[in-house]
Amino acid sequence: MAERIVVDPITRIEGHLRIEAEVKDGVITDAWSSSTMVRGIENIVRGRDPRDVWAFVQRTCGVCTTVHALASVRAVEDALDIAVPPNAELVRNIMVAALYMHDHVVHFYHLHALDWVDVVNALQADPKATSELAQSISNWPKSSPGYFSDIKKRLTKFVESGQLGIFANGYWGHPQMKLPPEANLMAVAHYLEALEWQKEIVKVHTIFGGKNPHPNYLVGGMACAINTESPGGINAERLAYVGKLMEEGKRFVEQVYIPDLLAIASFYKDWGAIGKGFGNYMSYGEYPTNGYRDVSGFKFPQGIILDRDLTKVHEINHRDNEEIREFINNSWYDYSNGNDESLHPWDGETNINYTGPKPPYEHLDIDQKYSFIKTPRWKGMPMEVGPLSRILVGYASGDKEIQEEVGAVLNYLDVPAEALFSTLGRTAARGLCAKLSARWGMDFYNQLLTNIKNGDTRMANMERWEPKSWPKEAKGVGYMEAPRGGLAHWIRIEDEKTANYQQVVPTTWNGSPRDPKGQRSPYESTLIGTPVADTELPLEIIRTIHSFDPCLACSVHLYDEHGKHISQVRNISACDV
Repeated sequence: MAERIVVDPITRIEGHLRIEAEVKDGVITDAWSSSTMVRGIENIVRGRDPRDVWAFVQRTCGVCTTVHALASVRAVEDALDIAVPPNAELVRNIMVAALYMHDHVVHFYHLHALDWVDVVNALQADPKATSELAQSISNWPKSSPGYFSDIKKRLTKFVESGQLGIFANGYWGHPQMKLPPEANLMAVAHYLEALEWQKEIVKVHTIFGGKNPHPNYLVGGMACAINTESPGGINAERLAYVGKLMEEGKRFVEQVYIPDLLAIASFYKDWGAIGKGFGNYMSYGEYPTNGYRDVSGFKFPQGIILDRDLTKVHEINHRDNEEIREFINNSWYDYSNGNDESLHPWDGETNINYTGPKPPYEHLDIDQKYSFIKTPRWKGMPMEVGPLSRILVGYASGDKEIQEEVGAVLNYLDVPAEALFSTLGRTAARGLCAKLSARWGMDFYNQLLTNIKNGDTRMANMERWEPKSWPKEAKGVGYMEAPRGGLAHWIRIEDEKTANYQQVVPTTWNGSPRDPKGQRSPYESTLIGTPVADTELPLEIIRTIHSFDPCLACSVHLYDEHGKHISQVRNISACDV
């Protein structure tokens, strides 16, 4: 008889995502993914000035702090036929590259590494042996026996205090934890280093965008002026600082993140056969080098792979009403034309109608609607989006740079190409995206310096800024590869106002419920066939779902499976003190 197990919330820092799975004879036979938090940003921006929408929709997420703004300004620029200056495109690319480094490093160490690293086991490590291990895989300077001895002392004191914070209730000692103590200690040390480094790389967004999170963008370019002599603009000192931050980020990725990723993966090669899913992969492409509309100039190519066939890459048309459509048959929404129908995002609706159980509840009613995520499909088919899709589409497109990086990983781990289609492959692909982005980010930075030295300081195209130059009706789409995968915003503009706005975010593709045909989405399908050693400690579910890096919204209340209140975060105003 199958046993139903629940993991809720499943994310380490951000929620609310619930996974329910049926386990029979130690293997997952079915699974359901449910988002238990609703968004309504699309309704908030209706009727607003399209030039201001980016500032609202950027608040969709407090983690991807630039991607929604970029998708939004691209959508408006597409609708109004606005071309941004080369410098603005380069600055946007630099900001995306900085985000990729930051986001993927934080995901690996702070959201995903603890699924593979046993923090408590690190207390048994020999600092000298840890130093030898670290120096054998990288020339990172912080690798002395004394350094790891100090880390071990800090960790020991931390554990003995009993105040474990996010390290509490971990899967320590789980039979699926395979790293030796020295590898665990090395990973914990770099976990702490990454906490410090990630505070630095975000300064790139502060310099170009004025602040972080949620840096400033501008329809038509970027809201920062190049003036190498002025203290108030992007001057020589600030440009040099950006170069320093990008180079330091590149060094951290290449000398810490990638070596750790490969070292840890070498102990978990069996996960190259787990978490495969249905095998459809979609990448919108990123890093334009010849304007947003010229997808042939993207560094990460655009395209779709079906059924793991790397011999053919299919094209995407975001403007075709028959390609990308969203269903709500299993989502807590209503459509005016009927809940069994689908809509293209230009015609999309966000009519919330919660009909689910009142928390706390034991299980989802899977015969009814069971999620706040809609169900998008490309030509009726589910798609996986994210770093693995980016890398696979680039690899299948014949990109030599991407093919060389993939080949190096496969050779290092001594695994076949089929291992890419897995939880292990998904995690490795994220590291490759960070490595390539770090490299390309420096290229964009150097190109920006060259343009400025040659006298080109343009950062915005304001020719069509005034609404009087706009058509009475217009529609556009802005898409990009967010760290978590394909992100697109669709806008309709009528009489100078936003008439309709829809977002389809990466987790919408990956975490959606079943469609009318009963087809599972990536979260649900990749869990099928996964072995579970202990249903009371379902670490295996966590590993595969975390490999996607789920992103919903920051949670503030937590309950256990019986409805008992665990913790609460409360805002305190001046009136309270």
